[in-house]
Formats: sequence, structure tokens, C-alpha cells
Amino acid sequence: MKIIYNSFIPFKGFSAMMLCGVIFARREHRPLSATTINHEAIHRAQARDCGGYLWFYLRYLWFWLRGLVKYRFDNKKAYHSIPFEREAYAYEYRLEYITTCRQTNAWKNFV
Repeated sequence: MKIIYNSFIPFKGFSAMMLCGVIFARREHRPLSATTINHEAIHRAQARDCGGYLWFYLRYLWFWLRGLVKYRFDNKKAYHSIPFEREAYAYEYRLEYITTCRQTNAWKNFV
């Protein structure tokens, strides 16, 4: 995956995020760890499962908004309740996950 280091994306508090198949990372986190790159690569696989980036981001937004309501606007809890994030955090340390054992729509196991 291509990595673009900058000072704006993502927001402070996050080291990296995947946008349309490209990792945007904050300069202060250069170089990104293999774990972080794997986390973002899992998101890219999830986007493919959803039929493309637009559907992935719409679902991501829906799960986040649902979490905000459920956890009374606690953004941290809402973020960690998103099934896409739950799968990515669960397997980010397994660098072979995407290539050897991830099944299509695996994120649905975290709903």
C-alpha cells in the first residue's frame, strides 16, 4: 500500500488511516510499524468485501453513529464498537492474516 506522510490526516491522536486504498499517516509516526500497516490493509480488504470504498465508508459511518447513540456520545467507545475496527484490532498483529486465513466478510463476525 502506498503511504503518504503529512501533518493533517488523520486527526491528532491517530497514527494512520486508509482512504481509498492509500494510507495517510502523521509525520511523527514515521516509519509506520508493520502492525499499523497490517491494520490498514485489513480495512482495505473490508472495503473490497463491501463492494467498494463508498459502501465501506457509509457502513463505517453508520456503525460509528449507532455506537455514539448506544454509548451516549462516548466517541472512544463508539469507535471501538465498529465491527471493521474490531476485526482490524483483533488481527493486526497477525501479519499473515490477510494472505492466509482471512475469509470474505470476516468483519461480519464482529457485528
